Amino acid sequence: MAADHGTRSRPGYPAAAGVFAVGMAGATLPTPLYGLYQAEIGFSELMVTVVFAVYAVGVIAVLLTAGDWSDRVGRRPVLFCALGLSAVADLCFLFEGGLPLLFAGRLLSGFSVGLLSGTATAAVLELAPPHRAARAGFAATAANMGGLGCGPLLAGLLARYAPDPLRLPFVVHLALLAVAAVVVRLLPETVAARAGEPRPRHRHRPQGMAVPPEARAVFAPAALAAFAGFSLLGLFTAVVPSFLAQTLKADDLAVAGAVVFSLFLASTAGQSLTGRLGVRRSLPAGCLTLVAGLLLVGASLAAESLPLLLAGTLAGGLGQGLAFRAGLASVGDAAPAGHRGGTISAFFVAAYTGLTLPVMGVGALTLWLGLRNAGLVFTAAVTVLALCVGLLLPRGAREGAAGP
Repeated sequence: MAADHGTRSRPGYPAAAGVFAVGMAGATLPTPLYGLYQAEIGFSELMVTVVFAVYAVGVIAVLLTAGDWSDRVGRRPVLFCALGLSAVADLCFLFEGGLPLLFAGRLLSGFSVGLLSGTATAAVLELAPPHRAARAGFAATAANMGGLGCGPLLAGLLARYAPDPLRLPFVVHLALLAVAAVVVRLLPETVAARAGEPRPRHRHRPQGMAVPPEARAVFAPAALAAFAGFSLLGLFTAVVPSFLAQTLKADDLAVAGAVVFSLFLASTAGQSLTGRLGVRRSLPAGCLTLVAGLLLVGASLAAESLPLLLAGTLAGGLGQGLAFRAGLASVGDAAPAGHRGGTISAFFVAAYTGLTLPVMGVGALTLWLGLRNAGLVFTAAVTVLALCVGLLLPRGAREGAAGP
């Protein structure tokens, strides 16, 4: 809901989307730096995926226990909390002296993103006037994916061309978080504006996977599509930089950051196409495009080819973006206003489960099969899942929509 006449001079949904992007960038900032941490501390590829998975576990834990907090206490307090957690995570990396602070930093970053995902998405949607609803939907998903993409690009460029590569990226991000906090202070509070009265006090109870009846018909296909797409994101943010360095001998950190950035850039481009195709067509189209990207990534692993990897990156990102925005839009539209934050958080639980479990499987497989063969097994499994979603679930969703 747009702000009332007393808050018209305050920032609107583009500013909220900027805050969203800054917060999400912290989640992927360490991506191109894992090789440096491996050299400094000394740990295996499996430990890289475990460090990465700690972040995703933090996201899921917060989404399950506090995903609806912003529906209860307001968007701004939760946004402040998310930015604060991100700042403390940056401090953990700044003073890192071994695995304990790496784990702490990734866990706190996961807590931050868990609070931010549903809250910032809801805030962006609610700050937009009705005639800008479609643009706001794109702004929210683009801020999510764009922020995640800018993290590795920023860290890779600073690590390659500036001093102190393991600390400077986090100093820069802390400065960006300070600016984002000022913006949040100026944003109108949409929950209070929507209610038109003081928010009642609630005794907090963990929400679990809370999906209201109005949204259940569209939630399953959207969640499975998000699971498949985020599995690809997890592979790139946890493992692909190591594949570039170890297999393709492309150990330039700026290149690693740019490759991961291109995945999220392609995802953002896919999201921009969702409005033209429509939600119903975008879900299967996105899943099938994701399948094509996964096949190209698998071929790049088999042939040890950087051009094939780049082609798979762009196709996979495009498909993930199409399916992700379609799923988020359908879930957000179906959820009642009083449960929107919690329902969107449940959607992100499914997505971040896809980010966690398959990547940990890759890390475990590297101990027996090596990085290249583990990646091939991963791409084969996720390709089958995405193909099933693309071919079967849209029909189920249509049948559910046609039912009573």
